Amino acid sequence: MARVLVVDDAKFMRITLANILREAEHEVAGEAENGAEAVALYRELQPELVTMDITMPEKNGVEALKEIKSEFPQAKIIMCSAMGQQKMVVEAIEAGAKDFIVKPFDKSRVVEAIQRVMG
Repeated sequence: MARVLVVDDAKFMRITLANILREAEHEVAGEAENGAEAVALYRELQPELVTMDITMPEKNGVEALKEIKSEFPQAKIIMCSAMGQQKMVVEAIEAGAKDFIVKPFDKSRVVEAIQRVMG
């Protein structure tokens, strides 16, 4: 079981992902709706895992990922993206993201990604 910070600007997506996580017996440590909030909450909660949307206002997911990884090199972050964001997904992986999941979320793919990252 992992303590997870769920980051997405769409409340519906946060709820969907949180439900998948809880069904898989993970704990939702917190939720953020933009990259700036994600960085602040990561510092405060220090979750074991983050699911990070790529496209968000204020600070996008790749910027937030880089900021978190610079302070917490051990951070485990899974990026979430819609189709057609391959360039940003590649940038996120190069910046230290452990995996990525595509929206709309497939429950088995989400659970599999978390198991692989948490090892």
